[in-house]
Amino acid sequence: MGAANFPIGVLSSETGVNIETIRYYERIGLIPAPPRTEGRQRIYDTHHLRRLTFIRRGRELGFSLDQIRSFLGLAGTHKLTCTEVEAIAQAHLETVRAKLIDLARLEHILADTVSRCSGTTSPSCPVLDMLSG
Repeated sequence: MGAANFPIGVLSSETGVNIETIRYYERIGLIPAPPRTEGRQRIYDTHHLRRLTFIRRGRELGFSLDQIRSFLGLAGTHKLTCTEVEAIAQAHLETVRAKLIDLARLEHILADTVSRCSGTTSPSCPVLDMLSG
């Protein structure tokens, strides 16, 4: 990115974040509102680009917007300590592990149910039975 100032479309392309999502992040205060031109066009800079990239990466890892807000707050208000970040990340890791256990159970139930399907045109279907009961 050569220019220090660029419009929202370029910011979206550079970060892979949808334009409406960028505007939403501005509304909820995750990224600061950019200055505007006389024509009221938002003009972003490399600070916005770095912050939005950070948010996108956090979301890709499954962190909630509140968790990301905490990371950004820790980084903005004082030196970010590994202990503070670790506490948030550890809680998220526990949530991810619980979801993995739930998904493994779900996989087992679905695999078992699908294996009982006869593959015929019979109106009886184990998957539908499972969903019904």
